[in-house]
Amino acid sequence: MRGFVALLYGSVCYLIFFVTFLYAIAFVADVPFVPHTVDRGFASASVMHALVIDAALLGVFAVQHSGMARRGFKRWLTSWLPQAIERSTFVLLASAALILLFWQWRPLPGLIWSLQASWAVYLLYALAALGWLLVLSSTFVIDHFDLFGLRQVWAALPGKRYAPPEFKNHFYYRMVRHPLYLGFVIAFWATPTMSSGHLLFAVATTGYILLAIQFEERDLVAEHGENYRRYREKVPMICPWPRPHTKTAAQPQGQTR
Repeated sequence: MRGFVALLYGSVCYLIFFVTFLYAIAFVADVPFVPHTVDRGFASASVMHALVIDAALLGVFAVQHSGMARRGFKRWLTSWLPQAIERSTFVLLASAALILLFWQWRPLPGLIWSLQASWAVYLLYALAALGWLLVLSSTFVIDHFDLFGLRQVWAALPGKRYAPPEFKNHFYYRMVRHPLYLGFVIAFWATPTMSSGHLLFAVATTGYILLAIQFEERDLVAEHGENYRRYREKVPMICPWPRPHTKTAAQPQGQTR
């Protein structure tokens, strides 16, 4: 019975994540048919008021995401929570932090750039779409269902057993170590209209990504040792140029959290 409850819990968490991911695309692209976007939402009494709220929202997500991803926190969490739902719980709380950000985000006045040429607008929207596609497809290169907790709760069913996904170094991961993060950076910056609020969002999230990579790679080095160090020397972190000219050995890819 506990296994079926875990499966139901993990499935609900995944559904919430998936809806949140779709809304994130609309939020960043300022799609008109959603109530709150990076450029539309609650009005603030002043620019400073908006900056404080937006910074706090970004901070909540950063602390939740990086804090819960740490190995020590996971050990503490699973000391009282079933191991099978640890990942699903992370996914649920990360989605909740994003939902709070989307709901309470305060747009900022001011325009950094606004392209009018049709070809430029379509080109940047296509580039942003490519970024989101890179994000989603990168999760499948790793193991989409493991990354978002579904394999773990499925393995909690009677007669099932969980085994971590095989470590791989192929496709995107031969060009960059963190293609998922690269996709986010592209999606956040490729916009024909860059408002002050969008710029704050893009700068803050890009800075967080670069910081989060340091924590993540520290964990990967601790887990995989010299193998990951050699891989890190041969494959660029997030920019695919210059591409490595030497063939890298099979290399573990950790979950991007």
